[in-house]
Amino acid sequence: MEKDVSVFEKNKYQDVRVRISEYQGNDVIDIRIWTQPPQGDEKVPTGKGVNINVRLFPKLKEAVEKLEKDLKENNLI
Repeated sequence: MEKDVSVFEKNKYQDVRVRISEYQGNDVIDIRIWTQPPQGDEKVPTGKGVNINVRLFPKLKEAVEKLEKDLKENNLI
């Protein structure tokens, strides 16, 4: 399965894509930078990213919730 769940702009030339994907026979959450090549029309994935087995989603969610709490406590968001 290849499915974009969320895409947001990092800068003028790059996006961050959160996808559900498959890697070596395992379902993964793929969070990766996609970039616009100089002569290309479509953005392509870079090596900058991470694949996390979908079974680890609860731990990822917990980490993001802790991050949100810390960012708020430090008036960063």
